[in-house]
Amino acid sequence: MSYPVKLRSNAWFLLPIFFGIIGGIIAFFVLRNDDPNKAKNCLYLGIVFMIIGIVFNIFVAASIPGMTSGFNVNI
Repeated sequence: MSYPVKLRSNAWFLLPIFFGIIGGIIAFFVLRNDDPNKAKNCLYLGIVFMIIGIVFNIFVAASIPGMTSGFNVNI
């Protein structure tokens, strides 16, 4: 069954920008019947921001020196 394409607001792109993959999935399921191209783009944007977040976290974790299990605590 084909639904008529109804253009939705570009504000839907804010959902995956702020909430990553979860926001992309929510936007996809809300927009999939009205505007399928925007729904796919929101999902892709959520995936891209998730990957960027993972890479950023790896770089930050790698740049912290002295992360050992002892924490230099004498008991």
